[in-house]
Amino acid sequence: QVQLVESGGGLVQPGGSLRLSCAASGLTFTNYIMNFYRQAPGKERELVATITSVGTPLTSAGDSTSYADSVKGRFTISRDNAKNTVYLQMNSLKPDDTAVYYCNAVGTRTSFGRAYWGQGTQVTVSS
Repeated sequence: QVQLVESGGGLVQPGGSLRLSCAASGLTFTNYIMNFYRQAPGKERELVATITSVGTPLTSAGDSTSYADSVKGRFTISRDNAKNTVYLQMNSLKPDDTAVYYCNAVGTRTSFGRAYWGQGTQVTVSS
């Protein structure tokens, strides 16, 4: 059974930082592109950050990560394949970053066609 378990959300003041974690189990982690999405009240779910699977660059330049324009320079996505975990370091947080953040796994290679979602974790940026 595949599980994506997010943690690290909470309440933080503007300008503060949080680190989200997403621990995956039941899948071949290195076959999966990992994404963080977010959904604010009344808004559509949006892609925040992506990190590629091993050997699968996102661009012809070989980039392994990509970000929404609204978080570039503030958020960093990373993965620890030994721990089957992906992280989203969020710095200089703004009230507009308030949302439920979801982890998403998209399969490549022998896992192509499979996709999974975590349960979400609330991030609230407020003074």
